[in-house]
Amino acid sequence: MSVPTTPRIAFQGALGAYSHEACLQAAPDVIPVPCTTFEGVIRAVKEGRADLAMLPVENTTYGRVADIHRLLPESGLHIVAEAFVRVRIALMAKPGVALKDVKHVRAHLVLLPQARSFLDQHGITSEPAADSAGAAAELAASDTMTEGVLASSVAADIHGLNVLAEDIEDLDHNTTRFLLMSPQIDETRRAEKMITTFVFEVRNIPAALYKAMGGFATNGVNMTKLESYMVGGSFTATQFYADIEGHPEDPGVKRALEELGYFTNMLEILGVYPASAGRG
Repeated sequence: MSVPTTPRIAFQGALGAYSHEACLQAAPDVIPVPCTTFEGVIRAVKEGRADLAMLPVENTTYGRVADIHRLLPESGLHIVAEAFVRVRIALMAKPGVALKDVKHVRAHLVLLPQARSFLDQHGITSEPAADSAGAAAELAASDTMTEGVLASSVAADIHGLNVLAEDIEDLDHNTTRFLLMSPQIDETRRAEKMITTFVFEVRNIPAALYKAMGGFATNGVNMTKLESYMVGGSFTATQFYADIEGHPEDPGVKRALEELGYFTNMLEILGVYPASAGRG
């Protein structure tokens, strides 16, 4: 993927968050632009404070990231790449603290249950924090020598903490998929394996979704994701988010999208981008 030499990438969270790790994976020399909310990430790009946006869309353990599918079509941004980040949990503390000294840890609410076996084994109590990377920053600024933080090892590097234990998560498959988004779209880019992401709303006619999906089956197009979500607070206005393998100009994909158009009120392509090796 072609990005600026030193791209500014906006992400939600504090420096050292897993979203920051995704930015570093996409561009090692990235200039990170931390934002408080997902809306703030999008706004940073649209206002020119960042060149690109890194947004999480799904996690293998917790499923879809709330509100993201609603925000993507409204963002005015386009998907240009994807990144998969394994959620590797590290226990960190201030320099000079040994593992046996740590009696209590803080981390984001979703991280704590993922390291429960390790914490129980070492008799360590825990409490939730608003942000794991933010908790790391707070610990670094404190004088406590009996507390630790669970976060990405990137947070330890940034905030000058020592990693006392790595990969302490109970499950070794917890992975988050991120989308790298840009104000520009380039549908001419090609790779051996491409992904096309789009949203659509089916017409209010019998079997519309069934008929719409038939075009992908008959044209041999593999659909890797299809999710529905309500819009405008209505139970009748349902939109769908989809990922398919292929490029819109591939003959099979082109025919399938044309057929989809017959059964939809709205069809919008959000991005055409190379499939990441992280897909397995």
